Amino acid sequence: MIDRRNFLAGVSATAALSATSAHAQSTPKGSLIFDAMGELRTTYDVALLKEMSASGLNAITVTLTDPKVFEEQAYEEGRAAVVEHDEYIAQHPDLLIKATKTSDLDRAMRENKIAVYYLFQTSTQFGRDINRIQEFYDAGVRSSQLTYNYQNWVGAGCKELRGSGVTVYGEEVIAKMNEIGMLIDLSHANERTMLDAIEMSSKPLVISHTSCQAVYENIRNTSDKVLKAMAAKGGVVGICQMRPFLTDARPDVALPAYFDHINHAVNTIGIEHVSIGSDRDHRVITMTDEYIAELAAEEGDNFHIEDWPLFIDALNGPRRMEVIWDGLKKRKYSHRDIEKIMGTNLKRLYKETIG
Repeated sequence: MIDRRNFLAGVSATAALSATSAHAQSTPKGSLIFDAMGELRTTYDVALLKEMSASGLNAITVTLTDPKVFEEQAYEEGRAAVVEHDEYIAQHPDLLIKATKTSDLDRAMRENKIAVYYLFQTSTQFGRDINRIQEFYDAGVRSSQLTYNYQNWVGAGCKELRGSGVTVYGEEVIAKMNEIGMLIDLSHANERTMLDAIEMSSKPLVISHTSCQAVYENIRNTSDKVLKAMAAKGGVVGICQMRPFLTDARPDVALPAYFDHINHAVNTIGIEHVSIGSDRDHRVITMTDEYIAELAAEEGDNFHIEDWPLFIDALNGPRRMEVIWDGLKKRKYSHRDIEKIMGTNLKRLYKETIG
């Protein structure tokens, strides 16, 4: 994952607008369009925010800060990121709402705004202090992953391959998140941690951004065993748009693979448990040598040049939800089932977890 606060040249909001402004909205008015985990950078300008809204997007859960840090650095950066995003939303009251309850979705639709829910992509900001969960909840955070890619105090990430699962402390974290109404996100966790957490949790969970291991093998993808356990608990799985998790096809011909993952999830666990979790920037990304060099410096061992670009051409920009709606329609999904995948499944999950 790219540093969520610092991106650079090589991404152009102006290009995003010129590439998509002629696209007539195809997501129906009155339908909830909710991205389970997508990008909202505090550098986005008004024009780009308006383009996102024009695509039909009503709600998005956003990553607050870099999940690759630990201990006090994670805590301090987490606190600072809440303030930074609060200030950014306050600067755009006609476009954005800081969302902390499910009813904010209805408000966003009424007022033609985007409801923004806060997510941490790890639990390292909590450290070993269970009270920090309440502190961040009080600050407006409504969702947190248990892990990023590696082991932490709570559990094991997807790159930990030796069977480690949820720790004793991790079980306390899960209980506290259930108690106060903070949604548990299992993205990036390994299978053992996912299955442990599903069993331990008294409430449904989310895997906000993943793809299907049975369709394409990748360390970040989720097995059918976990998908079925998630559904049995009432959870929802967001299918991401990171091309290396979906296919080895070129970006210009990779779009069908995205729908293959959606179809597999629907066929495996039912329409009620599938959603969209893009894990993508809303700007149009242009690959340059300078951009690749900076990514390599930022990402360390997460960077593999053969994986780039991460995007699918057809989904590279602020109008991607329209492309997905149209694609599902072409694949003969009913209007009601498209609405479930695009938003109402997440609304049900949020109602049952955060209230």
